[in-house]
Amino acid sequence: MLTVHHLGISQSDRIVWLCEELGIEYDLRRYERDPVTRLAPEVYRALHPFGTAPVITDEKFVLGESAAIVEYLIATRGGEALARRAGDPDFADYLFWFNFANSSMMPALMTSMVVGLLGGGDRARPLLARGDRAYAMIEARLGSVPYLAGQSFSAADIMMHFPLTTGRVFAPRDISGYPNILAYLQRIAARPAYVRAMAKAEPDFTAPLT
Repeated sequence: MLTVHHLGISQSDRIVWLCEELGIEYDLRRYERDPVTRLAPEVYRALHPFGTAPVITDEKFVLGESAAIVEYLIATRGGEALARRAGDPDFADYLFWFNFANSSMMPALMTSMVVGLLGGGDRARPLLARGDRAYAMIEARLGSVPYLAGQSFSAADIMMHFPLTTGRVFAPRDISGYPNILAYLQRIAARPAYVRAMAKAEPDFTAPLT
């Protein structure tokens, strides 16, 4: 049995959502953050040597890192429709946005969060420029296609959705000036699998979509 160990308000939202998209059977175990530190509880950190979310267990197999888990579930649970492979015209775009989520977008978000905690100032402006460039790129991309990999929804959207929504809880950003991103987030929010996933994973939390 596949078990998704879900830490509240974290990147493990992606894994619950993917499971719902694929219609696979899974056991959801939810863990609350420490009310003071807002970090994962000790029992969650003990699941995997690195101690971060998300984590899955598949029988005796333990796997961390959301991108790795998404790739694993697509490969083992019949999720190829959500991937793009060599020969597909959207292959390069899929690879870029799937990897951009954690390789560039999340570091930009974390930089913004740290700058905010330290008070910002003029010296921080070059550090924040990466986030500005990222949003400009995403806005431009979504002005030409409905989904990041192209004309249809893919795992790249599952990966990118977190920094555009829940990630802004940790690093607030006004996105009112990005109409294509706003429209995209509404398209995602209307997906039945996304609605089911958030109801199960985050019953007391609404991801910011505006």
